[in-house]
Amino acid sequence: MSGHSKFANIKHKKEKNDAAKGKIFTIIGREIAVAVKEGGPDPANNFKLAAVIAKAKANNVPNDTIERGIKKAAGDTNGANYETLTYEGYGPGGVAIIVKALTDNKNRTAADVRAAFSKGNGNLGTSGSVSFMFDEKGQIIIDKEECEMEADDLMMAALDAGAEDFKDDGDSYEIITDPASFEEVRKALEEQKIPMASAEVTMIPQNYVSLTDPADRGSLERILDLLDESDDVQDVYHNWDGEE
Repeated sequence: MSGHSKFANIKHKKEKNDAAKGKIFTIIGREIAVAVKEGGPDPANNFKLAAVIAKAKANNVPNDTIERGIKKAAGDTNGANYETLTYEGYGPGGVAIIVKALTDNKNRTAADVRAAFSKGNGNLGTSGSVSFMFDEKGQIIIDKEECEMEADDLMMAALDAGAEDFKDDGDSYEIITDPASFEEVRKALEEQKIPMASAEVTMIPQNYVSLTDPADRGSLERILDLLDESDDVQDVYHNWDGEE
C-alpha cells in the first residue's frame, strides 16, 4: 500500500461530506432504520446499530440526531422497507469499484448506478467480479495531531483490545480488525478517550491501481461524483490510489 495515504482519503471524504451534510444524515438515518428493525434499539445488544452509531460519530453527526433516528425507527412500524444492494464493476484503467446501496426502489438505484458507470466510461460487472480483490475489515484511522498517546502505547492498547494489525501511515495510525472484533476494539479505544478520525467496517483493497492518463482520472472522478450524488448509495469502495 506504499504511497497510499488512508487518512488523506478520509480527509477527502470528510471535505465532500462537510459540503453535503444533508446526504450524510440521510445515509445514517437509513442505516439506523434498518439496524433497529433487524436488531432492536439498544446498541449494547445490536452490533449493527453500534457500528452505525460509530460511523455517525466519525462523520460528526450530533448525538441528538442519532438518538432521534433510533427513537423514530423503533416506533415506526410502517416505515419504508429498505433493501441492501451491492454493485461491482470497473472504472477506467481497470480500477475496481464496489457500490453499496440501501434503497426502497431497486429500479431507481440500478438506473443511477448504471448511469454513473456509463458516463464515466466504466463497466458494471456481475456479482463477485471485483469483490475478491478486497478484504472486509474493521478499520480505525487516528489523526496523529489529535492523539496525545505514544505510538507504542496506542499499538498495545489496540492489540490488547483484539486488533489484528497496527500501522504508522505517516500522518495517521491505522488499526485493522476482524469485522467481528471491530466494535469491541472501537469501544475499548473510545473508553480510553482516543480520538478517531474514522471508524467503520469497510472493504480494503489488496492492491492499488495508479492512473497515469488524466482523461482516465477525470472519468473515474466522474463516476465517483455521480455515485456520491445518489441518495441511495451508502458506500463506494475502490482500489485507485489517486485520491490523496
